[in-house]
Order: sequence, then C-alpha cells, then structure tokens
Amino acid sequence: MTAAGPYDYAAVGMGPANLSLAALGDSLPGLRAVHFEARESSAWHPGLLLPEATLQVSPLKDLVTPVDPTSRFSFLAFLAQQDRLYRFLTARFPTAYRTEFDQYLQWVSRSIPSIEYGTEVGDVGLRDGLFRLRSCRGEVTARNVVLGTGPVPRVPPFLRPHLCSDVFHAGELLLRERTLAGRNVVVVGGGQSGAEMVRHAMRLDEAPRSITWITRRRGFLPMDDSPFTNEYFFPEYARAFHRMPGERRRTLLAEQRYASDGIDLATLEDIYRERYRHECIMGRKDWIRLMPGTEVTGCARLCEGWELAVEGAEVRAVPADVVILATGYDHRLPACMDALAPRLSFAEGAPEVGEDFSLRLDGDASGKIYLQNGARHAWGIADPNLSLLAWRSAVILNDILGYRRYNT
Repeated sequence: MTAAGPYDYAAVGMGPANLSLAALGDSLPGLRAVHFEARESSAWHPGLLLPEATLQVSPLKDLVTPVDPTSRFSFLAFLAQQDRLYRFLTARFPTAYRTEFDQYLQWVSRSIPSIEYGTEVGDVGLRDGLFRLRSCRGEVTARNVVLGTGPVPRVPPFLRPHLCSDVFHAGELLLRERTLAGRNVVVVGGGQSGAEMVRHAMRLDEAPRSITWITRRRGFLPMDDSPFTNEYFFPEYARAFHRMPGERRRTLLAEQRYASDGIDLATLEDIYRERYRHECIMGRKDWIRLMPGTEVTGCARLCEGWELAVEGAEVRAVPADVVILATGYDHRLPACMDALAPRLSFAEGAPEVGEDFSLRLDGDASGKIYLQNGARHAWGIADPNLSLLAWRSAVILNDILGYRRYNT
C-alpha cells in the first residue's frame, strides 16, 4: 500500500458501485485514488450466479456507458476484446447472463491498478481535516471517502439461531457443498431471488424430493417493466424524488415496489412451464407446492430436518430438509464507520444523503463521505439497481473534482 497522500478519495468496497467510480476516474489526469476490497478478488454475488440467471436491466447500463459511451471499460468494449461482440449481437439476447456480466466486472477490475484486494478497512477516522483509513496493511489519508460496501443479507430474527448448512440465505446457494437431490426444499420469499431459487431447483438433473415456495405476497407477482414505469430509473426522476418530503418518498417507494422488486416475466414463464412438464407430462402431482399469502412465523429442529410454522395457509406447519431464505437485503453502514457514525445525521434511522450523495458530517473535514448503493430511502427504487450506477459515480466524481467532467 502506498502511504503517500493524501489521496483525493479512498473507496471502501469494490462491488459494481465503486468499480464504476474507479473505471470513470481511471483516465482522469491528476486524480489520486485508492480502492480497498476485503475479498481477494472481484466477486459479484457469487452465490447467486446461477447459469440461467440474467440481468433485469440492459447491459448497456454498465459501469460507464450512460455517461461515457466512449470509455474503454464499457460492456461493448469487453465483448469486442473477448472476440464475442458479433456472436452476442447475433444471439439477440434481451439482456445478458449474470455470469457474463460478472466476467465483464472482473475484466474491468483487472485493468485498474489502484484497486487493492485482500485489504479490509478496519477503521475510518478524521484528524487535521483529513480522513484516515486503517487496515492490516497500514494507514492512508484521503480528502474524501466513498462507501460502496453493498447490502447485507436480511434474515428474520427468529431464524438467525437456526442458520446452518441446511438453513441459509439465498445469496449463499452456490457457496454450499450440500446437494438438494432427494430432499424436501422450501424457498421462502416471493421476489426475483426466490423465483430463481425455485427455477434452479426444478431444473436440477438430480431433483429434490419436493419443492415448496412460500411468500407473504398475494401471488407470484411480475415486475412492472413497462416503458413509462422505467422512467423511474432516469436521473431526472431520481433528482425529483430526492427533493420530495420524506412522507411522500415513503408512499412512492411502497407504490413503486414491483417496478424493482417483482419477478421478471421470463422467469415466471420458465417456472410455469417446468411445473406443467412435471405435473402434467411426468405425473408428479405433489412435487411442487406454491403457497402465496403465507408467512413463516417460526422454525423448529426435528430429529431429521426442520418444521416451519406458517400463517395464512390451510396448514400450520411445513416440513423441510433444506430452507433457502430469499428474504432480501438491508443496507447498513460498514463497521469501519463506527467511530464516525455518531457524527453523521440520521432521519428515522436512515442516514441523510445530499444531492451529491454525501452524508452530513459534523466536524472539520476538508472533504466528504459519499454513500453508494445505500440511499433508496432518499433517491428512490433505482438506487440499489444497476440502472443509475454510472450516473451516480459521475455525480460523485464531479463533486470531488470541483468541476463538471461528466454530463449528469
């Protein structure tokens, strides 16, 4: 780690959000930046990289293209460099496979020397107007800090004591060695991740004994992907949302939920066809059980397997050998911010985020702390989505630079 400083900014966490920042800033002369990632290499939700899973947005909403279409770090540049551009275009994919987009992210990360993998930032402090970031490799100073550590798995409190090799969050599926073959599998959660877990289990060569899909939602509801709804993912709308009163923002977040948290139509069609194939053609009438409008309220260990207590269904208990929790994610400030957290401004438990994505910090800092991918409450449903990735990074970079380098 280079100790000389101060850097213009130091980034904590290298998911797509801060990787976009690094890609846009890499070609800017005179910009001094360092990017820290605790993991040893680039990995974008590795437990969810199912072979059939696709993006829910256009791959042109990549790290750079919406604000810099000429960048050497675009998804199209990646395809061309890998000699697959013509074949990709000829295949006429409606979007891209997540595994391929992950390859693109790894390709970008390998090209940016300022990324330091295997470096976990343990503490962020403030002294003499500069931020000081400490890790096992030493300390660096920076005028600004950009947080991009991403969300953490959401697990209901009553299930946390039971987490184990057979009860786990969906984000860990491919990181588990245990097989689903011949076992009673229960998937909890009716969003996109839950649907992908069910589809994956249905298509395994060595099939589960049974699959049960439980969701509190009234049905297995599709994502609203219509053109006018997609304008919620425009920068203009995000800015308008940010200027609204808090109560209005909360109302809109609830109303617009299925524009981001529904299931894409192709996944629903796949599941329905697989269900038809198994039930109608193969005669497996009891193989898959769908339980909408049902809430899991308890979990008990049996001699063999588990029993889930449920409400809202015709039964009160559901047996399981494997429980996959597709229960979503929450955002919280990383542990390295514990020392500075008391000096940040919060409203109703969430950090206040300004028009430049900076947090309100009391003190004598010469720069700012910016928050990536953690301000859905302030910026709308597009904030955790890939759609505004490049735009948000451009807003932050323009503010750090002090001039308008990118058209936002």
